[in-house]
Amino acid sequence: MPTPLFFELSTEKRHNIFEAGISEFAEYGYENSSTNRIVKKANISKGSLFNYFPTKEDFYFFVLDEITAQLISSLEEKINTLSSDLFQRIIEYSILEFSWYMLHPEKSKIIVRAFTKSDTDIYRKTIVKYGNREENIYNWFLQNIDTAQFRWDRQKTIDIIKWLLKGFNDDFLTKIQKQDYLNFEIIEKEYIKDLSEYIEMVKVGIIK
Repeated sequence: MPTPLFFELSTEKRHNIFEAGISEFAEYGYENSSTNRIVKKANISKGSLFNYFPTKEDFYFFVLDEITAQLISSLEEKINTLSSDLFQRIIEYSILEFSWYMLHPEKSKIIVRAFTKSDTDIYRKTIVKYGNREENIYNWFLQNIDTAQFRWDRQKTIDIIKWLLKGFNDDFLTKIQKQDYLNFEIIEKEYIKDLSEYIEMVKVGIIK
């Protein structure tokens, strides 16, 4: 997390440091990022960076916190426009999220990398840090849905949907992470197509 010194900087200087972090982590990820490149892009000394953030990890999580907060804020503004039908809401929400990704490709690359499963300390720390937040997002996004057509208990039905989305998203992130170039417009079409098929399977059941 930032030290008090960081917040004493001008808005412009804080913005430049933040943007330098976005550029670096989007291109190289956390593991291969360089504080030397970050300070060069931000036009500050390396000593100054560590006066503002004790470690590279602190700076990385500051950038990730800011980006995820921006994404959630954007989605919150439009949540009331989504259908009350559970399955339609899932698709509409996904489209909203990808719309943000397409507007902010560098920030989106950081989010994709951060939450794609990997055998690294930074991924494990990310999951610990954001695990409860992810659960809260699912609960928030699934609130106020129409439950009149539910055959089974409301909470158990929602739990099944959350497990489906969590597993689907984890697998999808792992798959697209292997791509050299992330075209979020193409990725959105593939995501919505595959997700729609799984949703239809849940709706009609898997037994003939």
